[in-house]
Amino acid sequence: MQQEQIIVGLDIGTTKICAIVGKKNEYGKLEVLGMGKSVSDGVIRGIVTNIDKTVSAIELAIKDAEEMAGIDMGLVNVGIAGQHIKSSIHHGSITRDSKDGEINIEDVKRLANDMHRIVIPPGSEIIHVMPQDYIVDYEEGIIDPVGMSGVRLEADFHIITAQTNAINNVNKCVIRANLEIDNLILEPLASSLSVLSDEEKEAGICLVDIGGGTTDIAIFQDNLIRHTAVIPFGGNIITSDIKQGCNILHHQAELLKTKFGSAIAEMAKANEIVSIPGLRNRPPKEISIRNLAHIIEARMSEIIELVHAEIIVSGYDNKLTGGIVITGGGSQLSCLQQLFEYMTGMDVRLGHPNEHLGKCKIEAVKSPMYATAVGLVLSGFRAIDERENRYNEARISTGKAGYIKAGDRGGSFFQNILNRTKGLLIDDLDDNGGY
Repeated sequence: MQQEQIIVGLDIGTTKICAIVGKKNEYGKLEVLGMGKSVSDGVIRGIVTNIDKTVSAIELAIKDAEEMAGIDMGLVNVGIAGQHIKSSIHHGSITRDSKDGEINIEDVKRLANDMHRIVIPPGSEIIHVMPQDYIVDYEEGIIDPVGMSGVRLEADFHIITAQTNAINNVNKCVIRANLEIDNLILEPLASSLSVLSDEEKEAGICLVDIGGGTTDIAIFQDNLIRHTAVIPFGGNIITSDIKQGCNILHHQAELLKTKFGSAIAEMAKANEIVSIPGLRNRPPKEISIRNLAHIIEARMSEIIELVHAEIIVSGYDNKLTGGIVITGGGSQLSCLQQLFEYMTGMDVRLGHPNEHLGKCKIEAVKSPMYATAVGLVLSGFRAIDERENRYNEARISTGKAGYIKAGDRGGSFFQNILNRTKGLLIDDLDDNGGY
């Protein structure tokens, strides 16, 4: 039964690697059984740059989560992000053999599978194919065509691609940690499962996930994903600015940002000073909190401008009734919500991943910095497109031809990607005699 199913989410981030183990309780809420976290030294802006360091960090996070949950892990849902992520809209169509019979799930799947044949840039892989509105016999605006009569079935698809090398490196790290990828999920889509409500997705909402290396954007309307983007700046670049602007060490800059940082300089006290220990035999350095806030505001304003530009490019800037939801570790900066509201003119709230959480003994998991990891667990129980959930329910409840077979999965195209990447890894092993 689904309530007895245990799902593991593995967030391979720029600043941290987090593993969360969860199951559904009797009320259908997610119950977190264990969590492990480690420092991520081998990832830069969402891309794995050092295999050995990343593997060690994954093993440490998994070990802590296993000990807390009291289970051994095998399959994991893994998030992927980075500047290499690209999205585009493509149109697809099929002609059915029978005009009298109903459009069934197999027809919908065939249309979606045809999108894997589109031409994409060399060195890229399709990781998500998400239908928008369907068209049946030139009748537009259909959300779910299953059960309708028609000969020609069309749809616009939101296609998300990632670099093949980036996928291979993630898969290689997971395999070396004695794990196997069940699903590979774009991180902002995973975060949306944990921090957004169905009402917000229907009204129109923009999710902004501010991580260490990247800021990820996902726009929803009518419960469908409409636009995704990745901005190659996050919390780490603010830390770097503080380090250079104040001429201090990196870890000191990070502590200053998290403990005393503010996204609006005017909100910081002008006469407040923080003393930073100097290097050996050197006097301590005094840092003005107001000057610190000026450094943070300058960089954060740049990131918000890029976010706002993406919203405008998407064409949904005047359709987001729900405004903006900010989440991720970088969203916890003081006064950031107000700065977003001032610069975008939209309603803004902070997204905590407790929308679908049940009673939890691990309070830390409710922090915005764990939104992606919690969403990766939820993705094992829920599809990103709610129509997939209905199709899977139909798969179980009916034995009619045309419905998904019991062994199939809503995200089967992930398995195609993983099979290809595993094949490449096996070739590497044969050629080199090992990693």
